[in-house]
Amino acid sequence: MLFSSPEFIFAFLPVTLIVYFLLSSSQKVEASRLWLLVASLFFYGWWNPANLILIGVSMIFNFTFGNLIIRHRKKWLLTVGVSANLAVLFYYKYANFFLTNFNGLFEGHYALLNVVLPLGVSFFTFTQIAYLVDSSQGKVGNYKFSHYCLFVTFFPHLIAGPIVHHTQLMPQFADQKNAFLNFPNLARGFFIFNLGLAKKIIVADTLSTIVAKGYGDTAALTTVQAWVTSLAYSTQLYFDFSGYSDMAIGLGLLFNIDFPLNFNSPYKSKNIQEFWRRWHITLSQFLRDYIYIPLGGNRKGEWGTASNLMITFILGGIWHGAGWTFIFWGFLHGAALVIHRQFTRLNLRMADWLGVVLTFLYVNVTWVFFRAPSWRSAIDLLKAMVGKGVQTSDVSLVSDYYMAPIWIAAAVLLFTKNTNELGAEFKPDYRRLATLIIVVMLNLLFLNSATNQEFLYFDF
Repeated sequence: MLFSSPEFIFAFLPVTLIVYFLLSSSQKVEASRLWLLVASLFFYGWWNPANLILIGVSMIFNFTFGNLIIRHRKKWLLTVGVSANLAVLFYYKYANFFLTNFNGLFEGHYALLNVVLPLGVSFFTFTQIAYLVDSSQGKVGNYKFSHYCLFVTFFPHLIAGPIVHHTQLMPQFADQKNAFLNFPNLARGFFIFNLGLAKKIIVADTLSTIVAKGYGDTAALTTVQAWVTSLAYSTQLYFDFSGYSDMAIGLGLLFNIDFPLNFNSPYKSKNIQEFWRRWHITLSQFLRDYIYIPLGGNRKGEWGTASNLMITFILGGIWHGAGWTFIFWGFLHGAALVIHRQFTRLNLRMADWLGVVLTFLYVNVTWVFFRAPSWRSAIDLLKAMVGKGVQTSDVSLVSDYYMAPIWIAAAVLLFTKNTNELGAEFKPDYRRLATLIIVVMLNLLFLNSATNQEFLYFDF
């Protein structure tokens, strides 16, 4: 059940909201929370009911181990708990990658496993690893199991984030006043949700046709087509994932829950460090707090800092997918951060506009490895981008005249106020009501489009 699907928008969401607030208005706050938990489990089980077993066992295990860690404060308990979570992640995401590489290196003949990646497994695993680590540091309160389950499964963030921390979410669920209808939050949440929906189904899904054509045969691209392909993917990925995050934030507000910011106009960044403070912010914070800082952060000199950055971002690449292209993508970003640190130590400066252009171009090139289905495809696309592609091509990437409004809209949206800024200043006045009506009407036009597809981060 996609956030952008009619069954979610016109059935699941209104029923969940109405029952939730009816229960809370009848002073049945605990019942309203249980209803939200049941609804979230139903939402997750919609794709594959068998996945409910996995997430159920995961929550029972982590809640139990969290309590054991709090009670006994033994380091080996934390090691076992984190290792078990990583083992589950390895099995579902990396076992076949490992077998494929083992067979290739040692001429082995091990059959690949028949594994289907459960939706959201990376997100709910990282969320619970953070919970275990915080349990060992005395940062976890005395939570009920049902409250813990609601924290993990709350449907707006369950599938593709934002990666939420228990200290961000559980106190909000415990606050009694958040269980009752709040019209300003309802209006602002509906506004932000529709802006995110527009980013997804109008911009991202439309550009997906260009991306699919270009990456479908990278060896047949001209230079212009290669640049169109790469730029289309950079734009598609941003509008798709930030659109999902906007919808999650909007949905949270409908239930009076504030989610952390996940995107903050990352393509306006003047350097690569700033980019990672603006892109997928909750993942960046997780990598910083639970990998980079425990490794020593910047406390071990320049070589130690460089090593810690490289390890952190290579692991970030591995988290995104089981493939050497993802690992190399992480390596490129780690290397860029190391170079940036040296650049700033020399106290050299460049014009802000030049920093934005160079940062975007670098990120755009690295996205090629993130998206390409193989090394060969990535190299072919990059060669075409530097003028070594074919001279003519049958791939009609720039002749689709109907795409022009989408490119214009994307360019405008990238460099104007983002959804977070618009949401923060939202007031239910006539001007914003008119804007919302226009956005809703456009969303309804695009809602049943043939290009409407799953969110890109569902695969991570």
